[in-house]
Amino acid sequence: MTQTLSGPHTLEVALGDRSYPIHIGPGLLREPGALAPWLAGRQVMIVTNETVAPLYLAQCRSALPADAEVRELVLPDGEATKNLAHVSRIWDALLEAGFNRRCTLVALGGGVIGDMVGFAAACYQRGVAFIQVPTTLLAQVDSSVGGKTGVNHPLGKNMIGAFWQPRAVLIDTDTLDTLPPRELSAGLAEVIKYGLIRDADFLAWLERSLPALRDLEPAALARAIQRSCALKAEIVAEDETEQGVRALLNLGHTFGHAIEAHQGYGNWLHGEAVGTGMLMAAELSARLGWLGEGDVLRVRTILRVAGLPLEAPAAMSPEDFLARMRLDKKNVDSRLRLVLLRALGDACVDDATPLETLQALLEQFPRG
Repeated sequence: MTQTLSGPHTLEVALGDRSYPIHIGPGLLREPGALAPWLAGRQVMIVTNETVAPLYLAQCRSALPADAEVRELVLPDGEATKNLAHVSRIWDALLEAGFNRRCTLVALGGGVIGDMVGFAAACYQRGVAFIQVPTTLLAQVDSSVGGKTGVNHPLGKNMIGAFWQPRAVLIDTDTLDTLPPRELSAGLAEVIKYGLIRDADFLAWLERSLPALRDLEPAALARAIQRSCALKAEIVAEDETEQGVRALLNLGHTFGHAIEAHQGYGNWLHGEAVGTGMLMAAELSARLGWLGEGDVLRVRTILRVAGLPLEAPAAMSPEDFLARMRLDKKNVDSRLRLVLLRALGDACVDDATPLETLQALLEQFPRG
């Protein structure tokens, strides 16, 4: 599944005739015509946000063929914009430009842009091509890969969406040079997740390498991104539409999505909420007898060193958590399904956690 190149690194998401590459490396956006191989036709719409546009929109445009018919749409930034109203702005722009079924959308930005553009592509004229160009660590290691697209609803995160795979993912690691520290920490939460669910050796490497990662050391970042994407690609190839093993990628997300929805989208970054959610999942796993206190301490320590919050919102009650968690997409027949840890590096989906055990965790978990 992996191929090492002299310079950039390339992975493949193996989905038969819908397989696509993930290209990872520095300066990829500065390569003329870098996006050309994955265009469906001449019509291209680059969608980005007000933060990313001044930094990388010109580079992205130069990565397209000179004869492409290019339009640009710059949306507001932030998780609060991840809704149907802003997806409608993408559809409006496509229709006003007269774009046809052979158009290609390019998602230039973080996870919010990627999810919205992918959903817009899935729906426009019943499905058109799109390319992911993620510019945040979280998007590079997680949301840009795997074809999950969609928007938030006031009652729940990512409740409206579709599975729609990109034609390619282009990860220019140089874009992380402009990433704020808080966003970097949020991305590290998803990197840590891969070690916790599937790769204990990678987790141990992360424990040693977090200072280098937070300092944006290129070799450490390259290894973290490559391994995260490789694990994500393997899991997606096994279970594209989350009928089984792909659910493991939601470690910490049931708790985290509840925090995001309760607090108002954007007040907690997605990775911050997931980081706290992973600690809650680890502590619940310990209460079930699967993890030892030393394991939980390791999880708490790595999240702390990554710069992530270790406490739930002060004003969020156990009832608030449970109300939001009952809307989680993994639930089946009204049974709450949680991703937990049988060991560090070995995750499972559990639907038999006693409610009183979960309630005790929610009551006793620190608030801040």
